[in-house]
Amino acid sequence: MHTITVRVNGEECHGQFAETPEDLRPFVEWVDDMARRGERIAVDSETTSLDTFVPGFRLRLVQFGTATDGWLIPAEFGTPFANAVRYALRKLPRMTAQNFPFDGLVFGEHLGVPIEETFRRVVDTKILAHLADSRPEHEGGTGLSLKPLARHYVDPAATDGQTELIKEFHKIGKTKDTGWAHIDIRNPVYLRYALLDVLYGSRVLVALQDECRKRGIPARLAEYEHRIALIGAIIERKGMLIDQPYTERLTVELREEAARYAEVAKRYGVNSVNAPKQVAAALAGMGEVWTEKTDGGDPATGKEVLLPMADLDKDWQRIGARTPNPLADAVLRSKRAGKWATSYTTAMLDKVDASGRIHPHTSTMGARTARWAVSSPPLQQLPSSDWRVRRCVTAGSGRRIVASDFSQVELRVLAAMAGAQNVCDRINAGEDLHNVTTRLVFGIGPEVTDKELKGDKRRKLCKTISLGKAYAGGVDTLSKQTGLPSEQVKRALAQYDAALPEFKRYGKRLTRDAYANRMTVETPSGRVLRLNRDKVYTAIAFMCQSTARDILGQALIEMDDAGLLPHIIGVVHDEVIADPYAEDAEDVARALGERMDMPFRGVRIESDPEVYGHTWGAGYMKPEDKPLYDAPLEVAA
Repeated sequence: MHTITVRVNGEECHGQFAETPEDLRPFVEWVDDMARRGERIAVDSETTSLDTFVPGFRLRLVQFGTATDGWLIPAEFGTPFANAVRYALRKLPRMTAQNFPFDGLVFGEHLGVPIEETFRRVVDTKILAHLADSRPEHEGGTGLSLKPLARHYVDPAATDGQTELIKEFHKIGKTKDTGWAHIDIRNPVYLRYALLDVLYGSRVLVALQDECRKRGIPARLAEYEHRIALIGAIIERKGMLIDQPYTERLTVELREEAARYAEVAKRYGVNSVNAPKQVAAALAGMGEVWTEKTDGGDPATGKEVLLPMADLDKDWQRIGARTPNPLADAVLRSKRAGKWATSYTTAMLDKVDASGRIHPHTSTMGARTARWAVSSPPLQQLPSSDWRVRRCVTAGSGRRIVASDFSQVELRVLAAMAGAQNVCDRINAGEDLHNVTTRLVFGIGPEVTDKELKGDKRRKLCKTISLGKAYAGGVDTLSKQTGLPSEQVKRALAQYDAALPEFKRYGKRLTRDAYANRMTVETPSGRVLRLNRDKVYTAIAFMCQSTARDILGQALIEMDDAGLLPHIIGVVHDEVIADPYAEDAEDVARALGERMDMPFRGVRIESDPEVYGHTWGAGYMKPEDKPLYDAPLEVAA
C-alpha cells in the first residue's frame, strides 16, 4: 500500500494506492462502509487515450474518493484489481463524476459493467456546471472542466496538474497525447493528479448543488439532462458502421482534389492555400475589396470572407449575386478537400473498432445553449450539399439507413414564442413556413403557386432573414449569405419586421428581460442562459436554439421509452439516424417521426422521416445518383 498526501484548500488529504491483491481487502471494506452510510463517492478513471473503442485502448487506473480521502485501484494490474473496481461500481449506491458518459462507457467496454447499470446512481458535475453557467472561461463563465470549477468553487490554488504531468511524459520521450499510455502508473505526479480528480470532484459537487439551488434550477431539469446524457452515451456506444474500401478510395480522391485546386491557386500567385498573406495579396491584386481583419490586423481570408467572393452560400450553393472569383473558389475547395481527407475519412479509418464501426464523441450539452456536439469526427460541420463523406456511413448486412429530421424547428419555436398566431395557424394548416413569411413580407397572393414560389429569389431572401432571426445574424452576415448589398438587406429586414412585427417585439422583450435579470434569459424548460453584455442581441437565438434542443431531447426520451434506441446510430443537428433491418425500415422511420412530431405552444413541430437507403449519404443524393453510388456494403467491398 502506498499513501499519497495532497492539500486541498489548506486541508491535508490522503489517498491509498493499492499495489498488491492484499491491499484490496481494506478498499472493499471502505466501499462497504461508504455504501452502508450512503455517502456519495466521486469516481474517475485514467486511460491510455480518449478513444474508448479503438483497439489498443486500455483502462489503467480507477479512483474513488470523498472530499478528504480516496483510493486508487490499478485495474491494469490484473483480474483481482479489476474485480475490486467492478465490486465498487456495483455496490456504491450514490456516486458523482465529471463527464460520466466517458467513464461509464469505459467501465462498460473494459470491465463489463454497462453504463445503464451505473449512470442512474451518478450525479454528473459537468451537467450541473452547465446548468449553473454554460459560458466558457474566456467569456466570463466558470468553465465546464473540473480544474477550473475547482479553482472557482473549492480552492483558488487548484492547479490543472497536467503541466507537471506533461513534463513527466517528456522525460520518457512521449507527448501530451501519447504519455498517458506509457507513464509508470506508480509515478508520484501521475498518482497525485489522479487523486486530486476525486477530491476536487466531491467538493465541486456540493458547491454546484448549492449554486443550482441558489439560481433556481429545477431539479427536474437536472434529471432530464442526466437521462439525455445516458441516451447520448448509448448512441455513442453503438457507433456507425463504416464502408472502409469506399472510405479509403474517397481519401485518395479528396487528396487529389485538394492538390488539383491548389494548382489552380498557383496560377494566381498563391503557392500555398494555407498562407493567408499570399491569398490576401492575390485577391487584392484581382480587385477584391473587403474589410474583415484577423486579430493581428491582417486582412482575413477565412471561409466567411471567401464564400461570398466565390458566390457560394454556407451550404456551398451558388448564390447568383456575382461572378465567382476563381481564386477564392479554388482556395476554398482545396482547403475543404484537404480537411475532409484528414479530419473525416482518415480519422474514420484510424478510429474504426474491431467490428468496423466508429464511435463519434457525443456531448449532449456541447454548446452554451445545450445543443448537441459531435466530434472525432465533427459530423455536424458537414454541408448538406455534398454527400460524399456521409456515404462512408453504411448499414450492415440486410439493414437500411433511415432518418428523421425536424422541419424548420427553430423557426416554428420562434413563431410560437413570439405569439405570431397568424403564422402558427398557417403552418398548422399545412403551409410551408418560408412560403408563409415570403407571402406576408412581399404581399404575394394565391396567384403565385407554392411551386412557383419555391424557386423565387424573394423566398430565399426571406428564408435567410428568418434563419438570421433564429441564429442572431446581422445585416453584414445576411448580406454575405445572400450576396445582396447591405442597403438592400436593410430594406428587406424593414419589410420583414413590418410584416411580422411579433418577431421584432419578442426580440426586444427578451433584451429588456435580459437587462432586468443580470443578462440572463430563461427557456420554457427552466434553463437559465447567460448572455454577454456586448452581445445581448443573441437572446432570441439562444432562446430558439435551446428550446429546439430540448424538444429534440424530449423526442429522444420518447424514442427510448418506445424501444427505438437500439436502432439509433447518431444524432447530428436535428437529424436522428438509425439502421434497422430492411423489413422494418419503413416502420422504424415512421416511429421516429411520430416521436419527433409534437405540439409546442400552439404550433405543430413536425419532422421528415425517410428511408435513405444503404448509406447515410443516400439521404443527400439526387434520386438519379442513388443507383450509381448508394451500394450495400457487400457490393461496395
